Amino acid sequence: MDVVKTIDDHRPARSGMVLTALILVAAVANLNLAVANVALPDIGKAFDSTQTTLDLVAVGYSLGLAASVIYLGGVGDRYGRKLMLVLGVSLSVPACLLAAYAPSDTVLIAARVLGGLSAGMAYPTTLALITALWAGSPRTKAIALWSGLGGAISSLGPLLSGLLLEHFWWGSVFIVTLPLAVAALVMAILFVPSHVNEGTEPVDHVGGVLSVVLVAAVVLAINFAPVPDKTTLALELTAIALIAAIGFVLRQLRCAYPLYDLRVASRRVFWVAALAGIIVFGTLMGAMFVGQQFLQNVQGYSTFEAGTAILPAALFMVLAAPRSAKLVDAVGARVTLLIGYGCCLLGFLTMLLLWNEGVGYWAIGLGYALVGAGVGFAGTPASHSLTGSVPVSKAGMASGTADLQRDLGGAIMQSILGALLAAGYASAFASQIAASPQADDVSQSTQATLLKSFSSAQALAEQYPDQASAITAAAKSSFLDGADWAYGAGIAAILIGAAIVYFLFPRKDEEARLLAEYHETDAKAAEPT
Repeated sequence: MDVVKTIDDHRPARSGMVLTALILVAAVANLNLAVANVALPDIGKAFDSTQTTLDLVAVGYSLGLAASVIYLGGVGDRYGRKLMLVLGVSLSVPACLLAAYAPSDTVLIAARVLGGLSAGMAYPTTLALITALWAGSPRTKAIALWSGLGGAISSLGPLLSGLLLEHFWWGSVFIVTLPLAVAALVMAILFVPSHVNEGTEPVDHVGGVLSVVLVAAVVLAINFAPVPDKTTLALELTAIALIAAIGFVLRQLRCAYPLYDLRVASRRVFWVAALAGIIVFGTLMGAMFVGQQFLQNVQGYSTFEAGTAILPAALFMVLAAPRSAKLVDAVGARVTLLIGYGCCLLGFLTMLLLWNEGVGYWAIGLGYALVGAGVGFAGTPASHSLTGSVPVSKAGMASGTADLQRDLGGAIMQSILGALLAAGYASAFASQIAASPQADDVSQSTQATLLKSFSSAQALAEQYPDQASAITAAAKSSFLDGADWAYGAGIAAILIGAAIVYFLFPRKDEEARLLAEYHETDAKAAEPT
């Protein structure tokens, strides 16, 4: 067992190297989260994928990560956070290679889920270790760096992917993180301490399995809900999610050592921060998911241009994160969260009102910059409130929830926005076909191909050069209609989240009082009887 020396009990020895290692590990997870979005049009062409299949490729990584973080965070708390860190980064290597050389979109989805599971081992451990190793104001600053740089690296994924796609095949985007994974693995082994404030109670494996089933069923049900011939499957997945949710709650309430302490989760600072983070991080992933397809399909950007277009999000995220830490100390988490929500709202309004065919880059950059700033401002208070309202021995629970903010939020928002994009696209294209004078000449198989996805319509246009311009114009118009559905849903989610924060999250003084009360309660509970 390693002995960790601290400086004034606020940060670990060699804190800069430790934090760098943890941020690199988080970077591997964050970068893999976003690299697929730019490649979706190319993947669709390579496998003739439906829009729903492309949604699953995009969301598969988030699905694996979101489904596993609570369980694996608890395992790390008990058996060793550094061990989970090293295992997760190591497993990411074969997962990336399998995705890069996948022979079908089904295998690609499976590889993305496997990659998400590897991140589920490593990613929650990074924040858990920050919680265990830092305290007070240094912890807030460390979380701000972890949150801001992690989110910015996620935003850089499309840029790197676009550059690779200019010269290589679509699978190259999945191996871009391999050098980073090697560096993160070496740094983690050398500098991250072992066995810091870990628990000794047994892991609730039954609860862990139920949590995996619950999250996976919810995400998949959302993705399959708009697919006409998958209604029964969506209903079955919804039923599985409800059963798993009931079983999980009953298990956690009755278990002597719950995986996810619902009594702690019911604390106002905890659950409001968790919900607020899910929505705000989900908007970032949703904006990137829809936006990258808009830039390539409608604007005609190359993959590199589409990846470069997202840079304002990364830049403003990095700029906002350290200021967010100062705002949390000065005015509290509530006000800082609301500032973040306001920026995200303005970003989605920009997308809804201005992102049309032929729009100048200023509007695209503005939309991304506003969403990036929003996530930069909201990320630190959301994570800080979670980690500050639980005992250090349950850091895995807090970090798992913080990761759910990104990953479950991303999975749910991408699924919802992707489902609405697909449904809106199909509905608009069907209406255009029905209104066309040549509607009777369009066979059912041709119509099915046109409604399948934008890439399928483009492939059909290439087969019929004399009709290509009309098909492409209809596909672009239909995509924009579907995108408006998605942006509208994003705006609704942001408004709901902002209302929850405004009315239910405590003000600065009340938050400080509640956190002190939680700490006192946890300290008494930890005293030997």
